[in-house]
Amino acid sequence: MTAGEAILALLAERAEGATICPSEAARLIAGPGDDWRAGMAAVHAATDSLLAQGSIALSWKGEAKQKRRGPYRIARR
Repeated sequence: MTAGEAILALLAERAEGATICPSEAARLIAGPGDDWRAGMAAVHAATDSLLAQGSIALSWKGEAKQKRRGPYRIARR
């Protein structure tokens, strides 16, 4: 599973308007017992790509973000 697929799969499981943490996608890619932090670069890159496509939206503490910088949450668009 790619990072982009992981992001979209997690969002599909959530209620409308719910968000995910990028680390959830990294943990899904890594699987049990693996170092999920190693997958964060792939998750960030997939986030940038999905954001550019208009597939997702980013926010932090309820405020919309136009680009990925600092901490963020991911939602369906």
